[in-house]
Amino acid sequence: GRPKQLLPVQGEPLLRFTLQRILTTSLDVVYVVLGHRADEIAASIADLPVHIVANPNAEQGQSTSVLAGLRAVVPTASNAVMILLGDQPQVNPSVVNALIARWQEVHTGVVAPRYTDGIGNPIVFDRSVLPEFSALRGDTGARAIVRAHQERGDISLVAVDAPAPRDVD
Repeated sequence: GRPKQLLPVQGEPLLRFTLQRILTTSLDVVYVVLGHRADEIAASIADLPVHIVANPNAEQGQSTSVLAGLRAVVPTASNAVMILLGDQPQVNPSVVNALIARWQEVHTGVVAPRYTDGIGNPIVFDRSVLPEFSALRGDTGARAIVRAHQERGDISLVAVDAPAPRDVD
């Protein structure tokens, strides 16, 4: 009966726990997209240095959250955007930093981690890739965009000697 973002993880709401890990990285700014029960969830992270973005169309699927976040970020993004999942509490801050460092080094369209069980999240998208997101619809994320860049050779993979972090689903 509660939003998953508020489920307890080590004594903290899931989203708060995840954000506290993310905020230790070298990311410049963090935007958090909230949909259903946004006010209740936002209250659990109100004291964290993040920007809240409302997604009034969340019931239409994951793509609407991605697009809401990008609409907020694009005017301020200098060169690239990283998409992280708020329901992956085990995302490793060192992986986030490694992805940022790789993008700064190679400036490919997409930089993603290659875990021992495959490509996963989080993922860096160069600013030049962002227009491709306009085609997203329904309950889909950026998987097709990543796949297309992989087929074109416009992706850089960072090896991570661990399985991908699980999400709470």
